[in-house]
Amino acid sequence: MDDLSQRLVPDELWALVEPLIPGFTARPQGGGTTPVDDRAVFTAIVFVLTSGCQWRLLPPSFGVTVPTAHRRFTDWTKAGLWRRMHRAVLDELGTQGLIDWSRAVLDGASVRAKKGEP
Repeated sequence: MDDLSQRLVPDELWALVEPLIPGFTARPQGGGTTPVDDRAVFTAIVFVLTSGCQWRLLPPSFGVTVPTAHRRFTDWTKAGLWRRMHRAVLDELGTQGLIDWSRAVLDGASVRAKKGEP
Protein backbone atom coordinates (compact mmCIF):
# COMPACT_ATOMS: atom_id res chain seq x y z
CA MET A 1 0.00 0.00 0.00
CA ASP A 2 1.45 3.36 -1.00
CA ASP A 3 1.67 6.45 1.23
CA LEU A 4 -1.39 8.16 -0.30
CA SER A 5 -3.57 5.11 0.29
CA GLN A 6 -2.31 4.80 3.86
CA ARG A 7 -3.08 8.48 4.51
CA LEU A 8 -6.56 8.21 3.00
CA VAL A 9 -7.49 5.01 4.84
CA PRO A 10 -5.23 4.35 7.82
CA ASP A 11 -5.28 0.90 9.39
CA GLU A 12 -7.35 2.17 12.35
CA LEU A 13 -10.10 3.45 10.03
CA TRP A 14 -10.04 0.27 7.97
CA ALA A 15 -10.43 -1.81 11.15
CA LEU A 16 -13.69 0.09 11.85
CA VAL A 17 -14.99 0.01 8.28
CA GLU A 18 -14.13 -3.52 7.13
CA PRO A 19 -16.78 -5.32 9.21
CA LEU A 20 -19.44 -2.90 7.95
CA ILE A 21 -18.86 -3.51 4.23
CA PRO A 22 -21.54 -5.70 2.67
CA GLY A 23 -20.29 -9.13 1.65
CA PHE A 24 -19.68 -10.09 -1.95
CA THR A 25 -22.34 -12.23 -3.56
CA ALA A 26 -21.40 -14.21 -6.63
CA ARG A 27 -23.65 -14.03 -9.66
CA PRO A 28 -26.06 -16.98 -9.69
CA GLN A 29 -25.27 -17.77 -13.32
CA GLY A 30 -21.54 -17.79 -12.59
CA GLY A 31 -18.88 -16.05 -14.63
CA GLY A 32 -17.93 -12.45 -14.18
CA THR A 33 -14.64 -11.20 -12.87
CA THR A 34 -12.80 -11.86 -9.66
CA PRO A 35 -13.93 -9.46 -6.94
CA VAL A 36 -11.63 -6.49 -6.35
CA ASP A 37 -10.14 -5.99 -2.88
CA ASP A 38 -12.62 -4.06 -0.72
CA ARG A 39 -9.92 -1.89 0.84
CA ALA A 40 -8.62 -0.81 -2.58
CA VAL A 41 -12.15 0.08 -3.68
CA PHE A 42 -12.89 1.91 -0.42
CA THR A 43 -9.65 3.87 -0.72
CA ALA A 44 -10.44 4.84 -4.33
CA ILE A 45 -13.91 6.01 -3.28
CA VAL A 46 -12.47 8.04 -0.39
CA PHE A 47 -10.04 9.63 -2.85
CA VAL A 48 -12.84 10.68 -5.20
CA LEU A 49 -15.01 12.00 -2.37
CA THR A 50 -12.28 13.93 -0.57
CA SER A 51 -10.38 15.30 -3.57
CA GLY A 52 -13.31 16.36 -5.72
CA CYS A 53 -11.89 14.26 -8.54
CA GLN A 54 -14.38 13.20 -11.18
CA TRP A 55 -15.11 9.48 -11.23
CA ARG A 56 -13.85 9.21 -14.80
CA LEU A 57 -10.49 10.70 -13.75
CA LEU A 58 -9.81 8.21 -10.96
CA PRO A 59 -6.07 7.42 -11.17
CA PRO A 60 -5.31 3.83 -12.18
CA SER A 61 -2.73 3.65 -9.38
CA PHE A 62 -5.52 2.60 -6.99
CA GLY A 63 -5.89 -0.66 -8.92
CA VAL A 64 -9.64 -0.18 -9.30
CA THR A 65 -11.49 0.57 -12.51
CA VAL A 66 -13.86 3.52 -12.64
CA PRO A 67 -16.96 1.35 -13.23
CA THR A 68 -16.08 -0.90 -10.29
CA ALA A 69 -15.47 2.02 -7.92
CA HIS A 70 -18.68 3.78 -8.93
CA ARG A 71 -20.77 0.59 -8.82
CA ARG A 72 -19.51 -0.28 -5.33
CA PHE A 73 -20.11 3.30 -4.18
CA THR A 74 -23.70 3.02 -5.40
CA ASP A 75 -24.20 -0.44 -3.87
CA TRP A 76 -22.67 0.55 -0.55
CA THR A 77 -24.75 3.73 -0.46
CA LYS A 78 -27.94 1.72 -0.97
CA ALA A 79 -26.81 -0.68 1.77
CA GLY A 80 -26.36 2.22 4.24
CA LEU A 81 -22.60 1.81 4.65
CA TRP A 82 -21.82 5.51 5.01
CA ARG A 83 -24.41 6.05 7.78
CA ARG A 84 -23.16 2.99 9.69
CA MET A 85 -19.54 4.05 9.20
CA HIS A 86 -20.29 7.55 10.51
CA ARG A 87 -21.90 6.09 13.62
CA ALA A 88 -18.99 3.66 14.16
CA VAL A 89 -16.45 6.49 13.93
CA LEU A 90 -18.46 8.66 16.33
CA ASP A 91 -18.83 5.74 18.75
CA GLU A 92 -15.08 5.12 18.66
CA LEU A 93 -14.27 8.79 19.20
CA GLY A 94 -16.82 8.98 22.02
CA THR A 95 -15.37 5.89 23.68
CA GLN A 96 -11.94 7.54 23.62
CA GLY A 97 -13.34 10.80 25.00
CA LEU A 98 -12.35 12.71 21.87
CA ILE A 99 -15.70 14.40 21.20
CA ASP A 100 -16.10 17.90 22.66
CA TRP A 101 -19.82 18.01 23.47
CA SER A 102 -19.52 21.62 24.70
CA ARG A 103 -19.64 22.66 21.05
CA ALA A 104 -22.68 20.58 20.08
CA VAL A 105 -25.63 22.44 18.57
CA LEU A 106 -29.24 21.41 18.27
CA ASP A 107 -31.11 23.17 15.49
CA GLY A 108 -34.87 23.34 15.73
CA ALA A 109 -35.29 25.80 12.85
CA SER A 110 -36.18 23.05 10.41
CA VAL A 111 -39.31 22.00 12.31
CA ARG A 112 -42.37 22.77 10.25
CA ALA A 113 -44.85 25.23 11.78
CA LYS A 114 -48.50 24.34 11.20
CA LYS A 115 -50.60 27.18 9.84
CA GLY A 116 -53.59 28.27 11.89
CA GLU A 117 -52.68 26.23 14.95
CA PRO A 118 -51.61 27.90 18.19
